[in-house]
Amino acid sequence: MNTDPAHTTFMRRALALARRGWGKTHPNPMVGALIVEEGKIVAEGWHEKAGEAHAEVAAIRALGRDPKPGATLYVTLEPCSTEGRTPPCTEAILRAGILKIVVGATDPNPDHAGRGLDVLRERGVEVVSGVLAPDCEDLNLIFNHWIVHKRPLVAAKIASTLDGHTATREGHSKWITGEEARRDVHRWRRYFPAIAVGSNTLRVDNPALTSRLEETWCPTRFIFDRTLRTVGEPLPRVYSDEWRGQTIVVTDSADAPRRLKTLNDAGVEVWQMRAARFFDSFLEKCTEAGITGVYVEGGSSLLGLLLEEHRIDYLFSYRAPVFLADPEALPALRGLVSTTLDAAPRLKNIRHALYGDDQLMRGHIVYP
Repeated sequence: MNTDPAHTTFMRRALALARRGWGKTHPNPMVGALIVEEGKIVAEGWHEKAGEAHAEVAAIRALGRDPKPGATLYVTLEPCSTEGRTPPCTEAILRAGILKIVVGATDPNPDHAGRGLDVLRERGVEVVSGVLAPDCEDLNLIFNHWIVHKRPLVAAKIASTLDGHTATREGHSKWITGEEARRDVHRWRRYFPAIAVGSNTLRVDNPALTSRLEETWCPTRFIFDRTLRTVGEPLPRVYSDEWRGQTIVVTDSADAPRRLKTLNDAGVEVWQMRAARFFDSFLEKCTEAGITGVYVEGGSSLLGLLLEEHRIDYLFSYRAPVFLADPEALPALRGLVSTTLDAAPRLKNIRHALYGDDQLMRGHIVYP
């Protein structure tokens, strides 16, 4: 790992640029780039959305002239060396005459990892890699998973007390965590292309399932409702609001024609899954639709079932500094039983953050 303080400073700026594409670049990664001459940033760029200029090209265009001798390009992700919707970035770098590049993360695709850097080295470009690599990799959780596993990243969110409860015995849960933590949840809703809840959460909370930050943004909204029990009067807001066309009900019910017609008349899409392979069928359908990540905000039963079937890849766990100390309070998870510590799922690549008095622990789930 390179520890040059100048490299670290400039890479942090490149990461900040990359985040300007937060949630807008799927299925592509977020990438930031900048050009430094004589110790000063002279041009910046980032990938805004799929099909538009990659960050390196955007920075070169922003410079608007030939770089000075000794110019260095900083970029958060290894430049691509293959042609897709846009030409390879390695060729743009070579054409620009940049002879030094500092890279954060390498390409997560095992078939391509390091190839772009090798192309540049072979053409005489000095390459420094691995600067703030963990941070650069963490930026693209969804893209990295999609490229390696060819299916969506399924992430679960839990907000609980210190003793693992999500609501009182009467069901009161507003609000366990404070405003800052809830704002962070909306930030991650903006990051994921899709959000999902179960039928009980929809019936009890009637959530909007939107990201409400500086502007309101609606992802694809999945409702897991195997018996279509959420279809009634009045309709939940996700079946009747201005974004209802982005709501998809996921079910294995085929014997409720009246309820299916109600959804169809409302403009709500229905995915009918095979009962025996419900969640596998759902993930296959997401892959076909190009949905690269799903943020699950379900209740304890849905999350427990998904964990039991090893279908959750990543966990966001928010903990509030409060105890209920009540065995009848609602637990964060149900159904998943690990009789030994060796048999229990664990987290790796763990990240911690404080939001007000609440703590977030997040990481990839490792199943035994």
